[in-house]
Amino acid sequence: MNINRNHQVILTRSIWNKITAFLLLFFFTLAGNSQILEPVKWTSKIEKKGKNAVLIFDGTIEKDWHMYSQFTPEGGPLALEILFKNQKGNYELVGKAKEGKTKTAYNDVFGVDETFFEGKAHIEQEIKIINPNLKTVDVDFDFQVCKEVCINSSKKFSISVPSTFKIDEVPVITEAKLDETKTAGLAVDTLKKETAGTKDQSVKAENEVKEDVPAPAPARSLWSIFFIAFLSGFAALLTPCVFPMIPMTVSFFTKQSKSRAKGIRNAVIYGLSIIAIYVILGLIVTKVFGADALNALSTDVWFNLIFFVILIIFATSFLGAFEIMLPNSWANKADQQADKGGLIGILFMALALAIVSFSCTGPIVGTLLVEAASNGGIAPVVGMLGFSLALALPFMLFAMFPGWLNSLPKSGGWLNTVKVVLGFLELALAFKFLSNADLVLQLHFLEREVFIAIWIAIFGALTLYLFGKITLPHDSPTHHISVGRLYLGLLTLVFTMYLIPGLWGAPLKLISAFPPPPQYSESPFGVGGSGNGAVSSESIKGLPEGAELGPHGIMVFHDYEDGLAYAKEIKKPIMLDFTGYACVNCRKMENNVWSEPAILPILKNDVVLISLYVDDKRDLPKEEQFVTESGDKIITVGDKWTDFMISKYKTNTQPLYVITDLEGNNLHTSKPTISYVSADEYLKWLKEGISNFK
Repeated sequence: MNINRNHQVILTRSIWNKITAFLLLFFFTLAGNSQILEPVKWTSKIEKKGKNAVLIFDGTIEKDWHMYSQFTPEGGPLALEILFKNQKGNYELVGKAKEGKTKTAYNDVFGVDETFFEGKAHIEQEIKIINPNLKTVDVDFDFQVCKEVCINSSKKFSISVPSTFKIDEVPVITEAKLDETKTAGLAVDTLKKETAGTKDQSVKAENEVKEDVPAPAPARSLWSIFFIAFLSGFAALLTPCVFPMIPMTVSFFTKQSKSRAKGIRNAVIYGLSIIAIYVILGLIVTKVFGADALNALSTDVWFNLIFFVILIIFATSFLGAFEIMLPNSWANKADQQADKGGLIGILFMALALAIVSFSCTGPIVGTLLVEAASNGGIAPVVGMLGFSLALALPFMLFAMFPGWLNSLPKSGGWLNTVKVVLGFLELALAFKFLSNADLVLQLHFLEREVFIAIWIAIFGALTLYLFGKITLPHDSPTHHISVGRLYLGLLTLVFTMYLIPGLWGAPLKLISAFPPPPQYSESPFGVGGSGNGAVSSESIKGLPEGAELGPHGIMVFHDYEDGLAYAKEIKKPIMLDFTGYACVNCRKMENNVWSEPAILPILKNDVVLISLYVDDKRDLPKEEQFVTESGDKIITVGDKWTDFMISKYKTNTQPLYVITDLEGNNLHTSKPTISYVSADEYLKWLKEGISNFK
């Protein structure tokens, strides 16, 4: 609580004591619930670079907060937007804005890979000054910073350009004038408009500015990528192209070597050579595309469409329509080099294995590289390390313990079964890439119901295959199925049955990262209106003016006046929900807390819900636009609700929930507002507020 000291000194002691008591009471009432936060502190400067200048912006981010990069894709959290205010006639942008060290993590709420800063944010923009009389460079940042709650903030920079800033001068560094930082309420903008000159949509430059900032662990960490790749390597090991090679290769090393120790050494070198080949492949992919460009590609429409086609081809190959082969000349040359013996010969033996087995391992390697690419950084290298380690281990272990070879199952039709199962999995994964492209373009061709129906068909067909009801070209004739195949078929059948309720609005939390979100569907409330709260067509028809059906079929207003009028009509308390279209924790509260059986009926029947989106970019009518006492222009609908939230509740975080009476008075005394909390705490707060309504 800030007290103006110039006013304090003129107060009498008695008056001061009364004011102090009042302020202490007010402070303890609001502390922890209502406060304006500013988690990022900015500095800026200008440096000379040859004939040009470089604008440098550094932000210090408070612990546990993270700020989203300008490269976070559409449909996710609000990306950093950079606006060069006085560019025309004064200076030109040279290249694209560069960012310092960032991290990328998959956001399972929005289904995108979000890119963000933690600890520090560093941004550089090179400019060419064309007006010799230029005094300042004016730049505006609009950005989002989050932890349990999120904040929309804007920072205005006015960077002084020295009068002596000439081509032949010694490099000059000038600190920027520190202008006011405007802190608005949360927001993640899924309705962003592309305005010429307002947003730098560049791909990051290859030369990043290094910062000694510990990066947060992404949702799909490098360890998880390694583990998935390791399992994929074992899957590749059990294919007809690789499995028969184990006893043949190990026998070669043990019989051709003069001693057992030398045989083990050669087998270990062979295994390490396999690892080296695949790791080098991962390095090449990372180097060719660039660590950050891989992540940028992962949300690109054409990237997703191309890999949809590639995975369909891989799946078709695994199912037995044809084989993907590398040129025979490559294998022949590798075999010729392998015959020379020695370390070089062993290396080429490993290369020959990689080439000969490509028809089985190629699709798996390709899929791993695509998935790792979506994580960015060194993920492709880590993925190839995990894959190759699983592939190489058996060759090394069986060489050390050749007696184990007798325990290996014999080659047979089961190897082709493994290959076919992998083909079905490739086919299912392919539609995830097609779904990504459809979501970005908002075509609504592959909505949630269609996606789930496709997966039901794929895994249903896999179930029939495992039970022997479907046979494919390379299957051996069988009169019975093995116990292992039966169990796998039962597991697939259970998974297929689990998917079916998704057509009627079931959340399908086990696969939440794969299908489109529930709102991206033909029936957001389930087929026939029976999902997400049992919404019926009759309930939709009977909605009052200004209302619509929100999460779980709760009636919601998006305008305060409309909601207030209805609340007065039916004489029920109001619950204000300050939210954002792409607020991650807002969606988590709606999905995980509002859906609780003890909470949902209260939200449906005992309160009037008014959800106010502070990131609503629709312009207000001219007559409703205004300027606040602090000089902020209120132009959009989101600006209006942001100003309402800050001026009324003295906070700028989201989500934010308030229960009021029909006069706008808060119905809580101990905890006026609440944010991202557990279901139990939310239920207790909800009941307390409603009980105070008269």
